[in-house]
Amino acid sequence: MKLPARPEALARLEKMQDVDVLIVGGGINGAGLLRELAINGVAALLVDKGDFASGATAASSRMIHGGLRYLENGEFRLVAESVAERDRLLRNAPHAVEPLATTIPVLRRWAGIVDAILRPFRRTGRPPVRGLWLIRIGLTIYDVLTARRGILPRHRIENRREALSRHPLLRQDIVGTATYHDAMVALPERLCLELIDDALAASPDSLAVNYVALDGIAGDGVVLVDVLSGHRHTVRPRIMVNATGAWIDIANAAVGTSTRFIGGTKGSHLVIDHPDLLATCAGHQIFYENAEGRICITFPVNGRMLVGSTDLRIDHPDQARCTDEEVDYILASLRSVFPALQIDHGHIVSRFCGVRPLPRSDAGSTGQISRDHHIADLPPDADRPFPVLSMIGGKWTTFRAFAEQAADRILPLLGRTRVADSHMLAIGGHSPAPADADDAAIAAACVHEAVVHLDDLLLRRTAMGLFRPPDRERLEAVARIAGAALGWDEVRINSEVERTTRVLSERHGVMIAPVKKMEKA
Repeated sequence: MKLPARPEALARLEKMQDVDVLIVGGGINGAGLLRELAINGVAALLVDKGDFASGATAASSRMIHGGLRYLENGEFRLVAESVAERDRLLRNAPHAVEPLATTIPVLRRWAGIVDAILRPFRRTGRPPVRGLWLIRIGLTIYDVLTARRGILPRHRIENRREALSRHPLLRQDIVGTATYHDAMVALPERLCLELIDDALAASPDSLAVNYVALDGIAGDGVVLVDVLSGHRHTVRPRIMVNATGAWIDIANAAVGTSTRFIGGTKGSHLVIDHPDLLATCAGHQIFYENAEGRICITFPVNGRMLVGSTDLRIDHPDQARCTDEEVDYILASLRSVFPALQIDHGHIVSRFCGVRPLPRSDAGSTGQISRDHHIADLPPDADRPFPVLSMIGGKWTTFRAFAEQAADRILPLLGRTRVADSHMLAIGGHSPAPADADDAAIAAACVHEAVVHLDDLLLRRTAMGLFRPPDRERLEAVARIAGAALGWDEVRINSEVERTTRVLSERHGVMIAPVKKMEKA
């Protein structure tokens, strides 16, 4: 990747006055749209108040999936779109997205069929108990939707003996398991950065700048502020796209329009170091019900086990943290499916939490809120002479389809027609994530991947922060590598170490271990 260095990006931003499209939000939806517009000859400006991919994009379950569970809500169109987009990602980003065998432990044979039929018509109530035959029906539909492309194997059913032979530490009262295939992305943040990099390569007049916030409107323009320096600059967009996810209503308010589009729910996950759990999963994702019928997952990612997730309503996305209560809930759910394993807080490496940008809904259960996406138009008014398109909902897997739909709304407004599509367009693949001990690659990432803070590097350019947290000595060494690459003085280096230590502790439950002192002989 060769994203512009921050001084260069800010200098280019300062020269911008009129822009065709201003995209606010540098997560997966904003990045996908930037690329979609770029390949169609539209130069756009993308800004984010934080780092790229630092919201829900980085806090996802890391699954690239068709949404088997969405069949319970009757969302067949969404599932069909999702499996198509999953297969495109497997083909277009094979360096980042890989198949994931997914196994469902089954406790009953016939349960849940009647409840599942009635569920799309209900607004309240817990999910049905999912028996073997209900799961078999759902997986058969899933197979039909994806069979034409033939990328992944069809599902299979294993009886109790076969299942326990493969996964011996599963609970012993299962009647069998069902195994199907989806996909996963180990480092979703890097795939998002690669989309931005591809977009800038396709459209050299486009620009993406992190740590630049929306700060209101002035006349016929939008005021942007550099979060680090406080410097303000005004641009005049023909169209603004609000791709801020859970912050959509907040961003709309910043340009003078009150909306109530978002009713987000937070999802928390744990990263666990547990060799026995890793071994018994045997490379599979275990996709299981907890006591209240919510689907939970665990699967290997970056040498650890990822476990999640919760689904709780939240009023403000900035308040999202994985609480101790959620930790206990996730651990209890995991123990219920692996009762022979000792799993406790001592196995936790880190925790993370994000807010799903779901549409506001009066559904009685968060699981019944649609994961589909749509675009809400805010036409120009007397105080805002440009339209705002808000990208509401969606999920990681369907970002390309969502970006395509947004671009198809934007192009006619600019008097343009589509000249290219991204169906078969490869994503990135030129810059692997720096290895934890590869100091040269870490320095290169700082220079070429828009690193502004040390935590950008640890959490969104490498797997260090969440999966292999460094001790204090290594953290300080990485800070000096970053400092040398980015021109930080000693005060800035120390400040970045303390900032990163605080971020890891407060948001991710990671306490940076002190340097081990050698014992005297």
